Amino acid sequence: MLRKIFFTLLSTLLLILGVKPVLAETVLESVARTGKLVVGTSFDLVPYAYFNQQEELDGYSIDIVKLIQKQLEEELGKPIKVDFVEANNLTEVFPKLTSGEIDIACNRVFTWERDRYVDFTIRYGLSGIRLLVPTGKTSDSFANKKIGIPPLTFVEDAMKLAFPQTTFVPMQTLAEGVEALKAGEVDALAGDSVILDGVRQQIGPDDYEIFPQLAENPYARYGVACMVPENNSGFLNIANYAIAKMMEGYLVGDQQSLDIVNKWFGPEGVIEIIDPNLVKEFYENTIINHEQIPFSN
Repeated sequence: MLRKIFFTLLSTLLLILGVKPVLAETVLESVARTGKLVVGTSFDLVPYAYFNQQEELDGYSIDIVKLIQKQLEEELGKPIKVDFVEANNLTEVFPKLTSGEIDIACNRVFTWERDRYVDFTIRYGLSGIRLLVPTGKTSDSFANKKIGIPPLTFVEDAMKLAFPQTTFVPMQTLAEGVEALKAGEVDALAGDSVILDGVRQQIGPDDYEIFPQLAENPYARYGVACMVPENNSGFLNIANYAIAKMMEGYLVGDQQSLDIVNKWFGPEGVIEIIDPNLVKEFYENTIINHEQIPFSN
């Protein structure tokens, strides 16, 4: 039912805004002509994309974009500038992406409904659905409790399977959900594990916890990727190659690749992954499904 609702809402949105799925100029042609790559991203999504203490846009997805930028420069033989445009949720991302206002949008999860309108890069991150709860308030049932749910996602499907007797409260934005949790209007906030742990660190590392813990299985698991407009195979190939090359570098011990990943998900990273083998296995499986890239330091 949720997927049908999402598909209907998305179709209506695109029709209302008059979005044309096919553009006269491809992304690669536009980047080559203008020397500019326009990226749609959130500005406050730790650890994917946010402003750090130096007021610089930083994050794992920002590092991925920089790798794509570098690969574009090598392919096109010219400097490429990256412009970042704020685009937080799907109602902002889809019109901008399909109309050509932005060239790529990261921090996104593949679904078959979304794939009807855009294409996805290979996954560069692994996450899952968990809950953010006040410390000491975890429960295996959450019966008669209230859980905040983000909009236009499959999170609600997973939560209904796990907690059929729970009341789910729709949230328009992540910020709204966080405020509702802090105010006690909901007992837990459901969402992406990595993002929720970033929120936890911002609002009170000792006051809130992730449930189930990162060492345990989530309610659902998925990869995180970038979205690009359909019918842009040239640009998609370049983006995929840049991502796969970073993964291969991590696996063979390339220092730059190790630094990128460990900065965000290492033992002392922004998000501490309890089992580093998860990252390694995820990268290995991704490379196996594509092509191993000869890597020289």
